[in-house]
This record gives sequence, structure tokens and C-alpha cells, in this order.
Amino acid sequence: MKLKIYLQEAYDELVHKVTWPTWKELQSSALVVMIASFIISLMIFVMDMSFKNIMEFVYGLFY
Repeated sequence: MKLKIYLQEAYDELVHKVTWPTWKELQSSALVVMIASFIISLMIFVMDMSFKNIMEFVYGLFY
């Protein structure tokens, strides 16, 4: 019985009390996330390549 009440309250909350974004807002937010993800991945790539080159130089000093 408590489960039925909980599910009904959860349904009512999702349908009547939540403000869902519009399609335009959703597209805008997705674009921001994609651009930020690309920039962060590019930064990690540059840092990784820099570290690789530095380590190759350091290891090259000893061979």
C-alpha cells in the first residue's frame, strides 16, 4: 500500500511540479556541454602530448 502511495506521489511530482526545459533550451544546453567537452578533451590531449615529449627528452638524456 505504501509503495502505491509513493509511486503516485512521485508521478504527481514529475508531471505537475517539475518545470521541464523547452526543446530550444535543451538544444542550447546540449551544445554548451558538447563544446565544453571538446575543449576539455583538447586540453587533456595537449597536456598528454607535452608530458610525453618531456619524458622522451628526459629518458633520451640517459641513453
